Amino acid sequence: MRQVVMHGPGNVQVEQRQDPKIIEPTDAIIRLSATCICGSDLWPYRGAEPVDHQVMGHEYVGVVEQIGDDVHTVEVGDFVVGSFWASDNTCEICRAGYQAYCVHRVLMGTIGTQAERARVPLADGTLVATPGMPDPSLIPSLMAASDVLGTGWFAAVAAEAGPGKTVAVVGDGAVGLLGVLAAKQLGAERIIAVSRHADRQALAREFGATDIVEERGDAGVARVKDLTDGLGAHSVIEAVGTQEAMMQAIRSTRPGGHVGFVGVSHDVAIPGDELFMAGVHLHGGPAPVRRFLPELVQLIWDRKIDPGKVFDLTLPLDRAAEGYRAMDERTAVKVLLTV
Repeated sequence: MRQVVMHGPGNVQVEQRQDPKIIEPTDAIIRLSATCICGSDLWPYRGAEPVDHQVMGHEYVGVVEQIGDDVHTVEVGDFVVGSFWASDNTCEICRAGYQAYCVHRVLMGTIGTQAERARVPLADGTLVATPGMPDPSLIPSLMAASDVLGTGWFAAVAAEAGPGKTVAVVGDGAVGLLGVLAAKQLGAERIIAVSRHADRQALAREFGATDIVEERGDAGVARVKDLTDGLGAHSVIEAVGTQEAMMQAIRSTRPGGHVGFVGVSHDVAIPGDELFMAGVHLHGGPAPVRRFLPELVQLIWDRKIDPGKVFDLTLPLDRAAEGYRAMDERTAVKVLLTV
């Protein structure tokens, strides 16, 4: 099969690799219908994380081709969506809704889903079958549910977005944009999107943003305060993972408010004295996407949401390197790879 491998920073290649096989009786093999490039894939691409001949990809949708003897919730021929963390969905941590921290978790990025086929461990706890074979027009949105939609949704839940709340979203990548969509679906009254890019601003407004803030850092904080009678937002989503973004999120939150942070953290350090005096709640980390998948799949199936709009460039798998360049150069928000 063909699979994307990152040989080193900036060096992405599509190689012929061995087809996956059932290893554990709880495994499933899926034939991917689509995969995609994640913003977190850019960290090693840019040299911010070590990488050496690493298989790539952790987002996936497709058709089940083979199941192990202990798989019972999906069948061969099912169209499935899975989380970027494989989880048993039965351990005490999973039952509490934190499948990203399952005691048996497997990071799908170590298996690599930018490929024609993939082995999914813990298939019963990881994969969610759609009600039937989806119309091709639904596949981008189902693809988004595998990570960026579920991550944006978790960020909004962690920030306690809801009716009567003002929500600010720091970050205008796919996760931030879908955090806007999630906040809207959760009933937020006002949604402030922080973005400097006209195309992303337009999509944020389409997803439900009521206000746009172009300033960053302390200037961005001041603008959010101006929009909220000097108090700050009730709920703030941090979807970048840098020091500036985290501090902007905390400082934009009113006392008693909530920050949901899902940007992959890189060299972020929060001053203890400032956190102590801020009086805000912090919750986040890797998203337990599996918690939300059944609801998100149904919303997409019923065409109540269209998160697939974050994919503004579609390429065949063989042109994955071009997709990485486009996202690195910010000429694309998110790249869908057809298989």
